[in-house]
Amino acid sequence: MTQFIQENGTVIPVTVCELGPCVVVQKKSVEKDGYSALKFGYADAKEKHLVKPIKDDLKKKNLPLKRIFTEVDVFDEALEVGSVVSCTIFAENDVVNVSGVSKGKGFAGVIKRYGFGGGRKTHGSNFHRAPGSIGACAYPSEVWRGKKMPGHYGDKRVTVKNLKVVKVFPERNIILISGAVPGTRNSIITVREK
Repeated sequence: MTQFIQENGTVIPVTVCELGPCVVVQKKSVEKDGYSALKFGYADAKEKHLVKPIKDDLKKKNLPLKRIFTEVDVFDEALEVGSVVSCTIFAENDVVNVSGVSKGKGFAGVIKRYGFGGGRKTHGSNFHRAPGSIGACAYPSEVWRGKKMPGHYGDKRVTVKNLKVVKVFPERNIILISGAVPGTRNSIITVREK
């Protein structure tokens, strides 16, 4: 993340995102695949780092070798296999949704994970950061699925909605998105128009 200073002096916190160039490696159709989608390839790869089926498929279609693949809904019928999509599909002030895998934070308790209040801190109370009661005794005599309890925190697929595109640098395939996006540095994200 960094800051972007507008002409009127307003400072906006932004995330620098490299979008593309992505190559269409497959166009799925309802007749053949049961649904319509575009499969994109991103990030150049060496031949030795790809498995044979992917390498052969890309060579057969005369496409550059890519190592990251994702599917998106068809947003432009004119795109065919081999078409290149870059950050120019977005313009300043567009509202976008950004999906990615959030930062993993390991094993966490209920106060950090869900914001529980905890117990009193004074006068011999032995109840500080514990979750408390997790169910009745006789009925249902079990802990129901989905109960908020300590466990693995983060490292989930998350979508942050209604972020604004602040600036587009088409020559470097970089856009500045207001606010924070899910994931760590150099993690893979998907940006969709709202």
